[in-house]
Amino acid sequence: MKNILVIGSTGQIGSELTAALRDQYGSQHVVAGYIPSAPPRDELREAGPSAVADVTDGGQLAAVVKEYKIDTIYNLAALLSVVAEQKPKLAWKIGIDGLWNVLEVARENGCAVFTPSSIGSFGPSTPHELTPQDTVQRPLTIYGVSKVTTELLSDYYFHKYGVDTRAVRFPGLISYVTPPGGGTTDYAVDIFYAAARGEKFVCPIAEGTRMDMMYMPDGLRAAMELMEADPSRLKHRNAFNVTAMSFAPENIYREIRRRMPDFTMEYQVDPLKQAIAESWPDSLDDSAAREEWGWRPQYGLASMTRDMLEKLSERLGA
Repeated sequence: MKNILVIGSTGQIGSELTAALRDQYGSQHVVAGYIPSAPPRDELREAGPSAVADVTDGGQLAAVVKEYKIDTIYNLAALLSVVAEQKPKLAWKIGIDGLWNVLEVARENGCAVFTPSSIGSFGPSTPHELTPQDTVQRPLTIYGVSKVTTELLSDYYFHKYGVDTRAVRFPGLISYVTPPGGGTTDYAVDIFYAAARGEKFVCPIAEGTRMDMMYMPDGLRAAMELMEADPSRLKHRNAFNVTAMSFAPENIYREIRRRMPDFTMEYQVDPLKQAIAESWPDSLDDSAAREEWGWRPQYGLASMTRDMLEKLSERLGA
């Protein structure tokens, strides 16, 4: 990778990924793509080049790619699961029509493309324990439907046109840097904010509901390491299961209580979030990612909890 465009650089993943890529490849080689309604914060804008890059405007994307001589695109434009259910037409426009524009620009300009998929690409008929890399995908949400389409369309462009497309299926991502943006797994971020502020947490997910999760530093590494992987080793490309830990709300609550004994939690289950969560896997089998490009997570529940509480306490002055 020589010159990189991050589409959606101001989002939950994009803001941190842009900074990590700049650290790795040099600030001037990583363009922060954004839409006018969500401009980059000062530190992101001042640290390197930025440009308006709306996935719904193929001509605009092509112009940015040509101007900055882009060879790699990280396409992070999407609505998250809960928001997508409320705005399904917009979710499709951004997630799929936007992806088509990205892939066409990549085909015409010789770019590699990373477009993340998700555990949301699985559905209730998928095996829930150690969900295989290759298995049935019949999601019941527009978010999931769009992610399955993302995988298939990216594979199509690789096989038909030779576009170097790659992706991982992200589990829930937990971060202290960027607030959550409407995902089903967001409770696992919100609970840390409540703990750091000394507040009781009201959990929208029912006790016993396990989902795969990952600390953001591992998620960023996964995205970057896959794009650096030897293409001759990749059999799956779109998209690899990756995971680091699997837990239910009571597990993370107990882990926080080990460090903050006065922390309290109660349940007020959100029916939409709960229905989505129950349709997703409890745990993933990521052996294909481990074998094909050496994936290894560095954080588990205990180490993530310790780091999250320390970092949030510093940020919030708690």
